[in-house]
Amino acid sequence: MPTNRDTLLPLHAEMTGWRRDFHAHPELGFQETRTGGRVAALLEAAGIVVTRGVGRTGLVGTLKTGKSTRSIGLRADMDALPIAEGNRFVHRSTHEGVMHACGHDGHTAMLLGAAVHLARTRRFDGIVHFIFQPAEEGLGGARAMVEDGLFTRFPCDAIFGMHNRPKLGLGRFAVKSGPMMAGGGFFDIRVTGRGSHGARPESSVDAALVAAQIAVSIQSIVARNLSALDNAVVSVTRIHAGDAYNVIPQTAELGGTVRAFSRQTMEAIEAHLRRIAEGTAAAFGASATLDFRVPFAPTINDAEQAEFAASICTGLVGAEKVDRNPPPIMASEDFSFMLEQVPGCYINIGNGDGEGGCEVHNPGYDFNDESLPLGAAFFVRAVETRLAAAA
Repeated sequence: MPTNRDTLLPLHAEMTGWRRDFHAHPELGFQETRTGGRVAALLEAAGIVVTRGVGRTGLVGTLKTGKSTRSIGLRADMDALPIAEGNRFVHRSTHEGVMHACGHDGHTAMLLGAAVHLARTRRFDGIVHFIFQPAEEGLGGARAMVEDGLFTRFPCDAIFGMHNRPKLGLGRFAVKSGPMMAGGGFFDIRVTGRGSHGARPESSVDAALVAAQIAVSIQSIVARNLSALDNAVVSVTRIHAGDAYNVIPQTAELGGTVRAFSRQTMEAIEAHLRRIAEGTAAAFGASATLDFRVPFAPTINDAEQAEFAASICTGLVGAEKVDRNPPPIMASEDFSFMLEQVPGCYINIGNGDGEGGCEVHNPGYDFNDESLPLGAAFFVRAVETRLAAAA
């Protein structure tokens, strides 16, 4: 009988315990020593070979069965966020100012459950790599693992990842071929003018005024420099200049974020940011420098692997509970760097649409433990289907 949610129910209580333990002991990116240690111990206890220190605090569990060299990668993220938790339940964060506000505790528990089940049943022929990634929240954990030889040391024919989705009902999935989540860029612009007394503006080159002009002009990039068919966001999220009421500042800084669904659009936005910053500053007699970096590439699902993932989801919950064309998401995900190396698919699993639920990155967020067996079942069924043993 094919694996389904009920198959994983015997592990539900264990997965819930793991998940709540991770939630109570959150760790920021590249600091996941306790989390990684607990994951490694559970994998090894199940008979899975563990390689630690991949991409600093990441780890990979490898399970081989049979003689086939076919392989599949399954990935979960482990890091938490620098947010003070607002919840008061028993498993709330015990670390001041740090919490699992994005569900990575649940992702880790689901993949652990799948790993333990597969190690017990071994109903496949090939190699599974369980990839537990650090530092997804803007610190480059996926890229660190890739640069540490992830796919040369642990070759994968395909790779799959999953993220919970608040407001998507329990027992539902969303799968999209092609661009699914935007790439994310961060930028900082530093303006240098000439400081002066606040009562003598004629002696200054006002860096604060230049920064304000740059912030306004940046809004023209999406409206006038990109195709109307090319979705993108450019947001100035901070401006700082000066420390005193009677001093015209010599320097000013502004920064923000860029989101787009292709590398080409990200590069075009970077070029326009540089042109606007340098040109506007020069027009006022100041200078400006741009620092632009891309911690998240666009998340682009391979068409064949997206169809495979959708078929697995359909087999688990039925076609009516699988959205095969959800709207693209402007948020970003660094699993994208793995998808640039290996064909794969990133899917969403419902975290519940009941009253009182909230979005991720919110002090009141908590992962819904009811989705643990279904998420684990997706990983298990993907392995058993893709690496099916010969009859």
